[in-house]
Amino acid sequence: MLSRIRKSAGRIVGGGRRFLKDRRGSIFVETAILMPVMLTILLSGLEIGRFALLQQKLSRTATSMSDMVAVTKTTLSLTQIDNLYDAASYVMSPFDMSTEGVLIVTAVTRNATTPIVSWQCSGAGSLAEISAIGTAGGTATMPTGFTMVEGEVAIIAEVMYQYQPFVAPNLFGTTILRQSAMFKPRTGSLGALVPGAVQGSAPTCLP
Repeated sequence: MLSRIRKSAGRIVGGGRRFLKDRRGSIFVETAILMPVMLTILLSGLEIGRFALLQQKLSRTATSMSDMVAVTKTTLSLTQIDNLYDAASYVMSPFDMSTEGVLIVTAVTRNATTPIVSWQCSGAGSLAEISAIGTAGGTATMPTGFTMVEGEVAIIAEVMYQYQPFVAPNLFGTTILRQSAMFKPRTGSLGALVPGAVQGSAPTCLP
């Protein structure tokens, strides 16, 4: 009986030693531990890349829109504004401006004392955001250090986009991203819009 107990104990001790030395399956344990970390790093990298691309698109759209309006040779019509908004939607691709963004173009004219918003157009999207410059007919809020002489006009394009991350959208929520650009007209005054036929997606312009 004693010898059987000793043999059983020996087998248990030997099995325990073999179990402790056995490394089979350890790779699965390491993978299970590292997989969440690796997945988080991968998704974070993709999100950072998407955010950077969106910022680049917003900056390019604002600069292109303001510049294209500013280089208009004589006057600017609603037809031309409409076409420029269509072009802006292509520049923003693959980001959809129709429901997540809006593009506001503002013309500011300096009178004897203050800069005034001569006209303002909103289009390319339906996002409910307002211009930081002001509203048509009101006093314009210009960037610090930007100077204008009496009778001078400035064209400001503002692009707003409602950004929602792919990673944990319920946790981070949405953020309104803004980019703006400003140019002075090269040749024409552009202090007023002229009538013109517009397409069905015509922007809203005031006055």
